[in-house]
Amino acid sequence: MNRCPRLCLLALGLSLAVAPALSAADGDLSDSLAAIRAVGEKGAGNRPAQEAWRSLAKSPAAKLPDILAGIDGANPLAANYLRALVDSIAERELAGGGKLPADALETFALETSHDPRARRLAYEWLAKVDPSAPDRIIPQMLDDPSLELRRDAVVREIAAARAKLDDNALGDKANAAAIEGFRTALAAARDLDQVKACVEALKKLEQSVDLQRHFGFIARWKIVGPFDNTNQSAFDKAYPPEAKFDPAAKYAGKNGEVAWVDYETSDDYGMVDLTKALDKHKGAVAYAAAEFVADAARPVDLRLGCINANKVWLNGKLIGGRDVYHTGMDVDQYIYRGELKAGKNLILVKVLQNEQTDSWAQNWQFQLRVCDAIGTAVLASDAGG
Repeated sequence: MNRCPRLCLLALGLSLAVAPALSAADGDLSDSLAAIRAVGEKGAGNRPAQEAWRSLAKSPAAKLPDILAGIDGANPLAANYLRALVDSIAERELAGGGKLPADALETFALETSHDPRARRLAYEWLAKVDPSAPDRIIPQMLDDPSLELRRDAVVREIAAARAKLDDNALGDKANAAAIEGFRTALAAARDLDQVKACVEALKKLEQSVDLQRHFGFIARWKIVGPFDNTNQSAFDKAYPPEAKFDPAAKYAGKNGEVAWVDYETSDDYGMVDLTKALDKHKGAVAYAAAEFVADAARPVDLRLGCINANKVWLNGKLIGGRDVYHTGMDVDQYIYRGELKAGKNLILVKVLQNEQTDSWAQNWQFQLRVCDAIGTAVLASDAGG
């Protein structure tokens, strides 16, 4: 197991001396789970939660699926209580020569409506007592909402694709079989390292990959600037583009009149270089706007990578921002959540550059992608096939 139950118990202030006993009645179990789920910050609900934990720790292993279900919708602190509880019951049962309810754990692990943390925990205990479980379960997880289980499935798919390259029995069909495997793995991959592994393998096989589409990066923007950010004074200053998007408008900028310009990036990861779009400026603000046509209303993540201070609006609503400069940049560095409406949506990004002259402080850029909560690209309805 990857967790350390004993340390978890100590951290929660719970006794390690839990003796086997008969479980509470189902009503008591439900009440005890509710007490644990009610635990909050700054010690709120701690005492009844600990009492409930000690009571539930006496439950037989058959109750593990019920306790795992208690993690559904639980806050992080309550989920920690419950994960430690599951580990304690399972360890006690196995130490005493008992058995875990393998069939029930497998059913739970495969039920995608449950919390991914709980499903992963059920799977790990199942794999501990049934070595055949990974080969049976993980291949089903390529399209799973649990990122951890999905990752395991992608690992296996990549390994299988590589093995096909070395399969002499396939002969001339080896490359075609490997390409199919790598593309299957790429379609399922959500972690950057796995995506890169698939892309590298496919390029060696002379296959092209549309990474912008895979991730959902926006490539076409209208950009305007620079506006003034002397002494980093403009993070909360609203320049006209924040009030209304008018692609024909002209504004008083930092060094004179400015207007919107078209910009399209060909970078695989959607990098927008504002220095290329607007020239080099220090102590400056730029705005980038993009229209996104959605088939239907839905929640989305707008995931931003930006080495500069930034703000992001979706349909005029501010959904996130960070007033920091030159602290590094990564894909999905900032995750801002909003709601698309059916039809046209306006995404507006504000990117601020400070006045540092160091060589490492010259970049003025960002990348933004639209995806769901687990990183699956959400594409505009006019994005093509």
